[in-house]
Amino acid sequence: MKKIITIIGARPQIIKASALSRAIRNHFQDQLEELIVHTGQHYDENMSRLFFDELSIPVPSYNLNVGSGSHGLQTAKMIEGLEEIFLKEKPDAVVVYGDTNSTIAGALAAVKIHIPVVHIEAGLRSFNKAMPEEINRIACDHMSTLLFTPTQTGIQNLKKEGFDLSIEDNISADRPAVYHCGDIMYDNSLHFSTISDEKSTILKDLGLIPNQFILCTIHRDGNTDVKENLTAIFEGLLTIQRESGYAIVLPLHPRTKSKLSENLDGAVYEQLLSNSLIKIIEPVGFLDVIALEKNSAMIITDSGGLQKEAFFFQKPCIILRPQTEWVEIVENGNAILVGASKSKIEAAYQTLASKNDFTFPTLYGDGAAATFICEKIIKALNE
Repeated sequence: MKKIITIIGARPQIIKASALSRAIRNHFQDQLEELIVHTGQHYDENMSRLFFDELSIPVPSYNLNVGSGSHGLQTAKMIEGLEEIFLKEKPDAVVVYGDTNSTIAGALAAVKIHIPVVHIEAGLRSFNKAMPEEINRIACDHMSTLLFTPTQTGIQNLKKEGFDLSIEDNISADRPAVYHCGDIMYDNSLHFSTISDEKSTILKDLGLIPNQFILCTIHRDGNTDVKENLTAIFEGLLTIQRESGYAIVLPLHPRTKSKLSENLDGAVYEQLLSNSLIKIIEPVGFLDVIALEKNSAMIITDSGGLQKEAFFFQKPCIILRPQTEWVEIVENGNAILVGASKSKIEAAYQTLASKNDFTFPTLYGDGAAATFICEKIIKALNE
């Protein structure tokens, strides 16, 4: 029996971790023991509990409760707490997801005391080092022993950075192995889609008609903390709402909600509050998110996760960022990058709303990424 510690710190990581926990529970519980550590990077008792309960994720064995703070302060607190846990629990490997401060802290704390790091969502690049996430994902990849990338683009990115794609044995931090596994969130989207159909009541609760509303999420500080950007985005949304007649559903990150009155142009803020078809709601659970995604006409977001999920559920997507690590959906014509430009947002809506030749090739695997990852972890740890 091998012990792994899974590091989570943000709500998307809780969701991603559910796929691995489910695979271990269903297929590998006699070979892998998983402990979950929540760093508390983004921690809201109600939201986190909702995700753990509805996704049947094991309750974290530890919660560091680091809270918010500067990148350096937050990451330092995580490293200190994680190292103490690793020394106590002596895991055979540490699993990290994506590109948050929890990701880089988990990788640094583990590799410095010679514990193999498993990076899920390796190889993704926006090629914009002004994004803290880009620094985190690059550094984490180069500290990892097992790298699992969801896309062929990720494989090529790692090859260009000097990774040897042929390594299959004698794996170590100095001889890392790279695997194309498919996307673990595709596993979850398939698994929870039927459950969402059975349990979610969000469309009824909000009075929404399928395919006659737009789902929008905004949370990145480059959009929320810059008055010009936040105003341009909401001006674009107001135009789209008026021209389409569709409702726009905005499950607002608490941080974004607090920024509306602070950073949004006063006139735009008044228009927003007076428009009953722009529905600002509290964050919702993953089953409700799936229901909104599946039944929307379009998705507008600056979230990396929702970009992919738009593709999974065959919805066009406007990306409120100048770059994306999910380049495949842009190249395939399913999504358009607009940054925080009002004119680009409006033009992208017109383009996507009138497009009728979308295709959805199998860019993200077969929905069995978690099983593949577990098999490779077990093989590497038993060598």
